[in-house]
Parts: sequence; structure tokens; C-alpha cells
Amino acid sequence: MIAKPTITRWEAAAAPTESDLRQRFAAEGLSPYSWSNGPGDTWAPHTHHYHKVIMVARGSITFGLPETNQAVELHAGDRLDLPPGIVHYARVGAQGVVCLEARV
Repeated sequence: MIAKPTITRWEAAAAPTESDLRQRFAAEGLSPYSWSNGPGDTWAPHTHHYHKVIMVARGSITFGLPETNQAVELHAGDRLDLPPGIVHYARVGAQGVVCLEARV
């Protein structure tokens, strides 16, 4: 059975800090790195050979998942678990984006 992407929404009333997100990664034994991109930046459809976990620290980004015909917009605190081999593309929102990412 092929693994599917999982989206976990931030449910707290207050937006998370980057420290909050790093603590969540650490609780899972993951060491994230930070990356950012400007408004409207895009990535063409591609895959990775590893499982990646992305959490949005600031701004927004939309991930397209062509195999399921979904487009998922992520905001501060939202998490995407992306198993290896899943085709995806991305488009950064109007305010840019800062993400934390780790390989599982």
C-alpha cells in the first residue's frame, strides 16, 4: 500500500513561534532546518526519495498533490508529512513563507 500525505492543522488560538515548532520536532527526535521563499515563488512537480515533514512558521504555502487532485494551503503551525515518491508542487503565498523541515 502506498503511503499518503498527511496534513495536520495548527489548532491553538495563538500562532506558534519558531521555538514552539522546533520543540514539536524535537519531541519526535527530528532536527529541522529552516528555509524561506518570497511571495509567489513556485516549484514544479517533483518527488523526493525520503519522507519529509514540513511545518510553516510564518506566511503560507500551497502544496499541490496531482495524484489526488488536491491543493492544500498551509499557514503558521500547519504540518505536512510527505512520504517518499509522492509527486507534489508548491506555490508560496502573498506574504512569503518560512518553514521548518526535517527528513524522517
